[in-house]
Amino acid sequence: MEKYLDKTLTIDERTDDLLSRMTIEEKVGQMLQLSYNGLNPLDYARFKKLGIGSFFHALGGEIDDILKKTEKTRLRIPPIFGIDAIHGHALHNGATVFPSQLAMSCSFNRDLIFEMGRATAKEVAADGLDWTFSPVLCIARDLRWGRVNETFGEDSYVVGELGEAIIKGYECDGYIIACAKHYIAYGEATGGRDAYDSPITERKVREVFLEPFRKAVDAGCGSIMTAYGSIDALPLTANKHMLTDILKDELGFEGFVVTDYENVKSLVKKQHVAADIKEASEMTVEAGNDMSMNTHKFYTSVLELVKKGKISEERINDSVRRILRIKFRLGLFDGKERPPKSVISCNEHRALNHEIAQESTVLLKNDGVLPLKQNIKKIAVVGPNADSIRAQYGDWTFFSHPLPSPIAKPKGTYYTVLGGMKKVFGADKIVFEKGCDIFGHGSGIGKAVEAAKNADAVVCVIGDVLHLNGEYRDRANIELTKSQIELVERLAETGKKIIAVLVNGKPLCINLLKEKCAAIIETFNGGDFGGLAAAELIAGEFNPSGKLSISFPQSSSQMPCYYNQFDGWHGGQYVDLKKGNTYTFGDGLSFSEFAYSKLKLSKTTANKNDVIEVSVNVKNKGKMDGKETVMLFVNDVVSSILTPQMELKGFEKVFIRAGETKTVTLQLKISDLAIVKPDCTYEVESGDFEIMVGRNTKENLKAVLKVK
Repeated sequence: MEKYLDKTLTIDERTDDLLSRMTIEEKVGQMLQLSYNGLNPLDYARFKKLGIGSFFHALGGEIDDILKKTEKTRLRIPPIFGIDAIHGHALHNGATVFPSQLAMSCSFNRDLIFEMGRATAKEVAADGLDWTFSPVLCIARDLRWGRVNETFGEDSYVVGELGEAIIKGYECDGYIIACAKHYIAYGEATGGRDAYDSPITERKVREVFLEPFRKAVDAGCGSIMTAYGSIDALPLTANKHMLTDILKDELGFEGFVVTDYENVKSLVKKQHVAADIKEASEMTVEAGNDMSMNTHKFYTSVLELVKKGKISEERINDSVRRILRIKFRLGLFDGKERPPKSVISCNEHRALNHEIAQESTVLLKNDGVLPLKQNIKKIAVVGPNADSIRAQYGDWTFFSHPLPSPIAKPKGTYYTVLGGMKKVFGADKIVFEKGCDIFGHGSGIGKAVEAAKNADAVVCVIGDVLHLNGEYRDRANIELTKSQIELVERLAETGKKIIAVLVNGKPLCINLLKEKCAAIIETFNGGDFGGLAAAELIAGEFNPSGKLSISFPQSSSQMPCYYNQFDGWHGGQYVDLKKGNTYTFGDGLSFSEFAYSKLKLSKTTANKNDVIEVSVNVKNKGKMDGKETVMLFVNDVVSSILTPQMELKGFEKVFIRAGETKTVTLQLKISDLAIVKPDCTYEVESGDFEIMVGRNTKENLKAVLKVK
């Protein structure tokens, strides 16, 4: 028996043995990944015969067919199968569709997000797949960008913590590997333009964008995906400093790097830094990419480059070794055991999904109208997103990928807001009028207004649709559409208290809702149970605990609007807007009131290598048990470079019974107070640091820490 098939040997021993047996053609074949959907029959047959390293978006019988062809290759090296399981295995109609990353980040619950990753891994593996192109570790600081919905919000610390949690969930059982993306600073492109240039320095990359990837590497993430865009005009696909010097050498990343979709071709066709695919392939490999996604000519180009001595076989061996190690780690050579198909959308996963939806739902405003009384007789549910599961799911589901299927019928259990209201309050109490579409003139608004006049409560469900957010869909204007504005204004004229529910992929300008509505609930893209969670919140069946992971501007022009900005702006506001945002990172109400007291530092003077404890008492003064996210911010009072007014350095979500007081303790590493100097070195400077602990950016207790 060949040594590489001997399960008693170490992964490195098996990898080295297999690598020593491979021809250069077989090695380069491992570095190519192909989309099942994009292949014509002749190419498909040829590449399967060659033993290509990876396929993506193949399912069911397609996978079986590829594996049969693999068994006929000389070394029988199995491919690794990938899929975009961004918020659940949602490209499979019938699998669990969890809330989007943006929605689930509002839960601030590492444990739930870990379990979501674990559940997704089981469903993905049950379908014969080994790899999810998730999580997205981009930071959403420009709301015009189309892919805000895929992120964990605007804060680097939150993105890193929740990214680490979901990666560990994906990989803990050994069923699949994660793929942290898009490396790096992809969402910072000029004007929020997807895949465009990010005009920032390496220092800024290190200060804001690198830390989530550092945490991904430390968590053992199996793969990292190269961003489409560029930094200071150098495409990431060709950026050896970022991919090799920083990611692989400095951070110690041991997995493999895969390009995003046709990044190699983009160097020629879109970014115009290479004359042809051969030159682009050389740039790609030498920069540190290990696998090319779906550029077919990469294979023949790299073979020719190696044979001509332009790429060393040693460089090829490094990439192939990284890929093979992952395949051995996943058990692909050893008859990998997979969960049964029955795990897909099983009761356990649906219960988890329901819990995440509840904790991800954010109550932004409540003038006392909520919870609604159960003895209410008639509720008008209106609005274009009240019964739209496509809007509620958002991007990266079977509706949109791998091929658009806008009229598909969901096979799983799901609740729109209308469905949730009927379940919670009883169908006989609900009157539904759509009122208007997202676009158009709202020919049904009159009927919606009449329904509101004759009801005891009004629930208006508005937001956006996939046409207005997602990949390839950047948006200059993030105001509510004209028809929705008219609907809200007409409803307000009735004098009824309006409960607004937002179903949307990103923050929108909702000053009108703040002014006209009695309550506002944000669900973002809430997945299967987003509508039910909104209805349950309205009924008071759970105590809301979600908080915004991202800020809402007053105007489309008020960007960036993220909370952790610098001082020094003359006037501190635009002259034609009120100061501040409509809603800011950390905002979110409860049906309880949580009171903070007795902030205490375990040390008030610390050395630069210390870890201190920051504790605070939190009392639930309400009549309802609830969860509260305690946030720890810092302010470097005087530093050698500009630092933000406040930066999150810790958070903890705790359950507190009505009337109970809990002491919440957070760890603060003094090393986390480091700044990035102009020469890109890290330093914790001596001086005073303001420590702020509270429920959001505005309500917090303060203490001073001196660092020697």
